[in-house]
Amino acid sequence: MRGDIAGPDGDGSDVLVRVHSECLTGDVFGSLRCDCGPQLDAALDMVAQEGRGVVLYMRGHEGRGIGLMHKLQAYQLQDAGSDTVDANLELGLPADARDYGIGAQILVDLGISSMRLLTNNPAKRVGLDGYGLQITDRVPMPLRANAENLTYLRTKRDRMGHDLIGLDEYEANQNTAQPGTAL
Repeated sequence: MRGDIAGPDGDGSDVLVRVHSECLTGDVFGSLRCDCGPQLDAALDMVAQEGRGVVLYMRGHEGRGIGLMHKLQAYQLQDAGSDTVDANLELGLPADARDYGIGAQILVDLGISSMRLLTNNPAKRVGLDGYGLQITDRVPMPLRANAENLTYLRTKRDRMGHDLIGLDEYEANQNTAQPGTAL
């Protein structure tokens, strides 16, 4: 949390909020397989620039809610060719098992009446709307695509409906790059 989230009118409106799902591999170890660590860093920077806001770190959301051990098993399936959604399903787990109820309650307890949500994930917005929080705007997160996470990002866009601004351009640049040329 940064600044006076009650804001100038004291009503907690239009607070910049990131509800960030725990990702040990990305947030702590800097894995390039996902975009979680860069998203957390960007959210912290954006809230700092805003001067007020909340970055809520949701423990228990590891691997879209399946837990660290299952996430590592899903990584093995991804290495064998499954995408991130199919890997979870092949393990008998949901594609996304996260629940935003506790996070929503924390935001309410902080006095937030409305927010500008930092996310590319439409399900996150729906998950928070369902708890009566007013979302006045969706603020897109910057994209940090690389060769390691490209398939993961495509799956998030194509199968999970994430709005990933810049992914099409990144893919076009990848397709036109000459061998041995850095992008």
